[in-house]
Amino acid sequence: KTWKLWSIPKGELILTGSGHKSWISGLEFHPKGKMLATTSGDGTVKIWDILKTKCAMTFSEHTQAVWDCSFHDTGDFLASCSMDQTVKVWDTNSQRCRHTFRGHVDSINSVTFQPYSNNICTGSADKSVSIWDLRSGLCIQTFVGHTNAVGSVSFNIKGDCIVSTDADGVVKVWDVRMVGERLSIDLKVPVNDAKFDRSSRTIAAACDDGTVKIVDSGDGKVMGVLTGHEKAALALQIDPAGRFLISCGSDNSFRIWA
Repeated sequence: KTWKLWSIPKGELILTGSGHKSWISGLEFHPKGKMLATTSGDGTVKIWDILKTKCAMTFSEHTQAVWDCSFHDTGDFLASCSMDQTVKVWDTNSQRCRHTFRGHVDSINSVTFQPYSNNICTGSADKSVSIWDLRSGLCIQTFVGHTNAVGSVSFNIKGDCIVSTDADGVVKVWDVRMVGERLSIDLKVPVNDAKFDRSSRTIAAACDDGTVKIVDSGDGKVMGVLTGHEKAALALQIDPAGRFLISCGSDNSFRIWA
């Protein structure tokens, strides 16, 4: 029910925030860095003023647990996805829901804005990955190929490729322009999250066995394995400068890799 802000690379605790009534499932920094959005099992999305350490906005129109959120590059919009099978786009200026996207037939587990674009990508328990147009509210692309629930989706920095993961341990890379599968990698252990590095040449995958696997995005070969988590590695983030990879696990720890 709490979130904590830590310094990098020293890992020193800066501040703690609380206010959700259930577990926190996701968080995202505002592009300008002064705000933080959190999603929760209590069905709400909250935006926090980091400097004041207080909740500035609460969005509560989802009807079930909210899994993930993503800010538009301008910071004017925040997309959230939920077990209620919808994506909602919130206007952070008017503090109102601008759009509700429907089309998935199961929980939507991951959402992310395409860089420098008005498109939103979603990954769902219905095994599909979709792209939505923020302006029209329509689904414009769907990628099918996973045989189990999609747990995470993420763009590379150019926005022309998506990496998605599923509970079978399959990591797929999708070509947005060609609307097709570029690569499929079977890591043989459930993968909870994956991120491209800033060059787009490698992918980091957070795995249920506690490892973070570094994979070549061209041929799918495992280039290295980072070990340290005692339980499942759940989520990954790369700092804006691309110097550090941060992983968090169900062992209640996070690790900074250089």
